Amino acid sequence: MRGSSGCAMIRSELRTPGPPGGDAASYGRLVERWRSFVRALENPDRKARKEGSPAGRAMNIFDAMKEHGHEEIVFWYDREIGLRAIVAIHDTSLGPALGGCRMWQYAEEEEAVTDALRLSRGMTFKNSAMGLDMGGGKAVLWADSESDKTEALFRSFGRLVQSLGGRYITAEDVGVTAEDMAIVARETRYVGGLAENSGDPSPVTARGVFEGICAALEAVDGRSAVDGRHVAVQGLGHVGCGLVELLVNAGATVTATDIHAAAGQAAAARLGARWVEPAAIYDVPCDVFAPCALGAILNDDTIPRLQCKVVAGSANNQLAEERHGAMLRQRGILYAPDFVINGGGVVNVADEFHPDGYHRDRAITRVRAIGDQLREVFQIADREGISTSDAANHLALQRLDLIGRVRRTYIPE
Repeated sequence: MRGSSGCAMIRSELRTPGPPGGDAASYGRLVERWRSFVRALENPDRKARKEGSPAGRAMNIFDAMKEHGHEEIVFWYDREIGLRAIVAIHDTSLGPALGGCRMWQYAEEEEAVTDALRLSRGMTFKNSAMGLDMGGGKAVLWADSESDKTEALFRSFGRLVQSLGGRYITAEDVGVTAEDMAIVARETRYVGGLAENSGDPSPVTARGVFEGICAALEAVDGRSAVDGRHVAVQGLGHVGCGLVELLVNAGATVTATDIHAAAGQAAAARLGARWVEPAAIYDVPCDVFAPCALGAILNDDTIPRLQCKVVAGSANNQLAEERHGAMLRQRGILYAPDFVINGGGVVNVADEFHPDGYHRDRAITRVRAIGDQLREVFQIADREGISTSDAANHLALQRLDLIGRVRRTYIPE
């Protein structure tokens, strides 16, 4: 240990590149890799683990890394500051791992580790789907974002990021603001989304979701315009509000909700949206249901209630389980996979690390292409007779495998 921080690192070089893709056998192997990951993380039996039953042994981190393809997990404890942080680096086949920093008061250590594993792998898929030369990673700070924030805490986290030498690039996520990241940047240069560079990614994420909604509507009935459409938006945070503004300005009718009722009602009134209580949003007859808040909201209870043609929103991990993508397809509802439609923010941040520096016009051009990326996903799903979530996973994995194979050849610097 150095100074007041103890840093434990666990590394793994257990990537197993799949076939280059394109044929049915390759596709099946690629999708099975994704499904094996999802099965391992869905609905863990925490009660069994605590009781020590054979089916619920405590998490074996090396086994988890091997099963899910992670390269490295870093545990950082600053005993003077009280910071407990985890950085999970999933895959760097495409480049350094890019992913946000989440601050959350987890109930237990295993929950924090599981979140880091799940989110970092999700970033690998998102960055691949967006065509970025970035791998997937994520940081979680085990702390209360309402009471534990200090300058010292974020500077300690910045030193953790710097110690990784550029293998991981951080940015803001749940519980963390651009102002917090500015403090982190005083200790490391591996930070994206700072105000003086690309800035708040929320408006760009909202733009990407808007483009995705247009593409999904076009796939359903041949008309991409949102004027005269009804969109139900769940969540009025930065991205949700940005999306509502774009929709209303384009002539859509919007019904909205948020778990923070007072702030949500004020936002809905300001933006020209109709308000409903959170529990009622699933029952709103509409063209598009746009989840822009919590994950796992598409499940056995909510999917039968939906009265829409399209599900397209900014929330991460919208499907409670992988099978719910197929359940939406069976109901005739077109699902825009979350890690494709909500990729605008990471595209914007990644542009900061372009050799020419950040150019907003270039970033926005790439974000507008999210609609075209979704059209390709929809075409694959139709052609193969599979869910759109499986089709998106296939595309992301195929690119990872192909570029990973290209980079196996050593080229001296």
